[in-house]
Amino acid sequence: MSTPSLQHDHDVAPGPVSHGAAPIRVLVAKPGLDGHDRGAKVLVRALRDAGFEVIYTGLFQTPEMIAATALQEDVDVVGLSILSGAHLTLFPKIMDALRARGLDDVLVIAGGTIPEEDVPELKRLGVAEVFGPGTSLRTIIEFIRTHAPVRHDTHE
Repeated sequence: MSTPSLQHDHDVAPGPVSHGAAPIRVLVAKPGLDGHDRGAKVLVRALRDAGFEVIYTGLFQTPEMIAATALQEDVDVVGLSILSGAHLTLFPKIMDALRARGLDDVLVIAGGTIPEEDVPELKRLGVAEVFGPGTSLRTIIEFIRTHAPVRHDTHE
């Protein structure tokens, strides 16, 4: 996700981030050869500050690595950050890898430099929302709080 806007985000207070006893778990991943992660790191920090449990994969992740980590970490949300322009190549592979592991109920969001004309295709693939450059951290946090799947178990 490109560097999110920090405007008006100083008042993003920790709030309810779980649907039960366990906090919402978010995996932030950098697929492909994109070597820029400042925006992803800003988002990771904001999500943690807002009370989410966040796992950051680091750079250069393959679709298989992202899906395996999502399964191992039992996440509720996968956030894909991409600036390279390879989203139409990588995202279908990531969605297939998640589904192959039975992670159909995981909320998938994306951000970065993704052209508006590509957003309908990404949503057709199952990406719930795409956040472009300048999206406020508050907007992303509230979207996750509102749309993360309700879990009937706890993460222990």
